[in-house]
Amino acid sequence: MTAVTLFGISNGIGAEFRIAGTNRIIDQAGRMISIDRPFKRIISLYGAHTENLFSLGLNKEIIGVSRHEAYPPEALGKPVFSYREDPEKFMAARPDLVLIRPMIDRGYPRFIRRLEKSGITVVSLQPGSIDKMYTYWAILGVLSGRASMAQRMIHHFQDTVTYFRSLTANLPFKKKVYFEAIHRKMKTFSPNSMAIFALEAAGGINIASDAMPVRQTNIAAYGKERILSHARDIDVYLAQYGAMNRPTVEMIRHEPGFTAIKAVADNQVYIIDEKIVSRPTLRLLFGIYEIGTKLYPWIFTENVRHVIKQFRQQRDE
Repeated sequence: MTAVTLFGISNGIGAEFRIAGTNRIIDQAGRMISIDRPFKRIISLYGAHTENLFSLGLNKEIIGVSRHEAYPPEALGKPVFSYREDPEKFMAARPDLVLIRPMIDRGYPRFIRRLEKSGITVVSLQPGSIDKMYTYWAILGVLSGRASMAQRMIHHFQDTVTYFRSLTANLPFKKKVYFEAIHRKMKTFSPNSMAIFALEAAGGINIASDAMPVRQTNIAAYGKERILSHARDIDVYLAQYGAMNRPTVEMIRHEPGFTAIKAVADNQVYIIDEKIVSRPTLRLLFGIYEIGTKLYPWIFTENVRHVIKQFRQQRDE
């Protein structure tokens, strides 16, 4: 059995997670964990964790996933677990690691304590920026014994983003974009969010660069009045579609006052799946590509999409 030592747990759910030396990490709840051997029986309770574990080649090591898995297809065949269930189900599965995110730490502390008292290691992680995403991937590599594979993931991502940026670097005119996060509340993304990173990597200019984050999240309040103050300059209107935001093009087109927005008048309103622009996984590359096809379809062609896979194959060889 993998030997793990807990050096102490902070009450601060928002702690800065990091690698704290050889085979030692600090998670987002302040847990300091020393890993003597890689974890081999992992339950993932967050879709991004699951995607990344599969990207690290850990199919056999994943013994359970959350209820709302969507990718990769192999995840759908794994046993399903929920933090709302009796901890006994987890203990019966004999995991050595349960991966969660801060929302579960905050909302279900008794559940977490029960797992830990049973000798199950719990690690809480959810990066909010690209820089923290690299650290997050590296930590998953340390936990699973796939540190070198995690570094290859990081370099593959960085190389592909550099390529994407080069495609639009010399454009004489770059499109200005408003990227909606939650339609009914008129919220956008904070400038340091992954969604805005994806937009800018695709060559777009964030029209709401002055948006301020709400409660240290990746969401930012903006308001209809501020959106409409940029109405003549918004070339493209993007809207994230997911659990917290289910807009349609028609909904945006018929929003009172939005006919003044240039993108609405020019039929340049597009819906983007949140799973490829707001999750810290390699599929962010496909999110960048998807945004690129809306902004500059003559540049982001199907041949460019193939490059994503080519970079991965070259890095893995």
